[in-house]
Amino acid sequence: MFCTAEKVRFLLYAGLVSMCAQGCNRPDAPTGPSSGRGGANFKGRTIELFVGSASKPATEEAAALFEQRTGAKLVVHFGGSGQMLSQLKLTDRGDIYFPGSSDYMEMAKREGLILPETERIVVYLIPAINVSKGNPKNLRRLEDLAKPGVRLGIARPDAVCVGLYAVEVLDKAGLSDRIRPNIVTQTESCEKTAQLVALGHVDAVIGWEVFEHWQPEKIQTVFLPPERIPRIGYVPIAITKRAADRALAEAFIKFLTGDEGQAVFRKWHYLTSEEDARRHALPSTPVGGEFPIPEGWK
Repeated sequence: MFCTAEKVRFLLYAGLVSMCAQGCNRPDAPTGPSSGRGGANFKGRTIELFVGSASKPATEEAAALFEQRTGAKLVVHFGGSGQMLSQLKLTDRGDIYFPGSSDYMEMAKREGLILPETERIVVYLIPAINVSKGNPKNLRRLEDLAKPGVRLGIARPDAVCVGLYAVEVLDKAGLSDRIRPNIVTQTESCEKTAQLVALGHVDAVIGWEVFEHWQPEKIQTVFLPPERIPRIGYVPIAITKRAADRALAEAFIKFLTGDEGQAVFRKWHYLTSEEDARRHALPSTPVGGEFPIPEGWK
C-alpha cells in the first residue's frame, strides 16, 4: 500500500508514460489530410508537379489551399500534357504527373515514369465548341465550322490533350476534310487555346466545355450533341517513380480527390463525377482510353 505522497507520484508517472506511448515517440509523424481536409504538418517539405493546363485555374487554387493547410510548398509547372511529360523525362525529377487526359497518362505508364497503383481520377472533361461571348458568327454545330471565312483554332494534337480530342471529334464525325482548311492556328496548351477565342484571334476553338467558366465574360460554350462526343475525358493524377517525398505527394492527391479539393473544382464548374459527365454523352460513350493520331494529322 502506497502512502498518499507516493501514490500521487506514481499516478503522475503513469500518466506521463501513457502520454508518451500515445505520441511522444513520433512527434513529427504526419497524420495526413483526412477525407480531403489538410490536417498534416508538412512545413518545410516540397514537392514538384508537372501539370497539364486543362486543370490550371482550379489546380492553382487547390494547391494554394493545400499549402495553407499543411505548410508544404508545391512547385507547379503548367503546360501542354506532352510538354509536361517531356520535362518530366528530361529533368529527371518531379513527384507528381497530372496531365489533362488519360492518353498522356498511358504514355507515362508505358515509359515507366509513374507508379500505376497511385493513379486517381480528379475530374471529367467534355469536348465542345468554344466561341466568343454572344456567338457573333452563329456557330451552332460542327458543320458550321466548315463555313467560308470561319477562323478555327485547335491545340496541337501531338502535344496537347484537347488538341487530340479535337482531331478525334472531327475524325469520328467524318468532317476532318471539310473543316481542316479553316484551322488557322494550333496552340501549345489548353490555356492558350482558351485564350485564342477570349482574345478574338479566332471565331471558335474545339476545346473543353469548362473553358467558358475560365473567362465567362468572354467565352461561350456550344455543346456538341451526345452522339458527337467520341469519349468522355478525365484528368488523372499519379505519383512518379522518382518521387522524393511520396508521403507528401500522396497527401496532396488525397486532398484533391477528397471533399475540400473537389469543392474547389466544382467552384470552377469541372465535372467531378462520371454521372455528371454522362449527362452530355450517350450511355455507351467510353470513358478515357487513348486515341492514336491519324496519319494525316501528324
